[in-house]
Amino acid sequence: MRLAVVGAGAFGEHHARVLGGMAGVELVAVADPNLERAQQVAGRFGAQAVADYRDVIGRVDAATVAVPTVLHVEIAEALLRGGLDVLVEKPMAADLEGADRLVSAARERDRVLAVGHLERFNPAVEAASRLARMPLFFEVHRMSPFTPRSLDVDVVLDLMIHDLDIILSLVESQIKLVQAVGLPVLTGQADIAHVRVEFENGCVANLTASRVSTERIRKLRFFQPRQYVSVDYSRQDAVVFGVGASREIEMRPLPVERGEPLEREMAGFVESVRKRTAPRVGGEEGRKALAVALTIRREMESHARVVAATLARHQP
Repeated sequence: MRLAVVGAGAFGEHHARVLGGMAGVELVAVADPNLERAQQVAGRFGAQAVADYRDVIGRVDAATVAVPTVLHVEIAEALLRGGLDVLVEKPMAADLEGADRLVSAARERDRVLAVGHLERFNPAVEAASRLARMPLFFEVHRMSPFTPRSLDVDVVLDLMIHDLDIILSLVESQIKLVQAVGLPVLTGQADIAHVRVEFENGCVANLTASRVSTERIRKLRFFQPRQYVSVDYSRQDAVVFGVGASREIEMRPLPVERGEPLEREMAGFVESVRKRTAPRVGGEEGRKALAVALTIRREMESHARVVAATLARHQP
């Protein structure tokens, strides 16, 4: 199977690394307007470098798109309509109109459209998800030290959207209420955010995300009747606590076969392309996570206006 990677930044380089070493796959090209950078990445994996992503149309079967979010729709839609199957990094678009364009293009051309929510492929998340019967409470923390990447979006679209996608995949209910606060610290957009999501079935999710933390934390916990499940994304381990026959709390680790989530995600995409099956995270799932993230952004903006008005009233 012939593939191309569009985007030679940090994410694109990892895409090229994984695809370049995958059995049954030929990495044909790496595309980036910065041709020198594209040559650096492509050269390491025996691929050709091109400056224009449109040059890969007709030469490959599928492509992955790892470019700034504002370019996702333009590039992914052109590739889909050019007959390619596409995996586009998260968030799939900057707005719902763009997400709908990608979903429509994939449907009209009968193409596979996958969205890069790679935490769905984290072995610990997979193990914990199999236990999720009726989650009623989530507590999620995703914290990272500051890095000068993905600054075209806020922390919700950059980091929290991973956890939103996972929660939405586990809770079989519509959202009832979203409350959110966020604060810009080192950029012009929210760098830290705290969110509360209430579902119609009574489930509540509390999420905190920061890209200005002093440490890296990736943890998700959910509670359901008689069980508590804790997941550490980074360590790829999961533990379940439950009430035993003697009514004492019992703890047991879940069996987890560790592996790189990106490798598993790319392998899943290639399998979907080869077998013409729906990807684990398709366009509709990517749109759903984006819709919640954009609702959170509006709530943060509304809260910021209230705070600004309060501060203005108390100015000397």
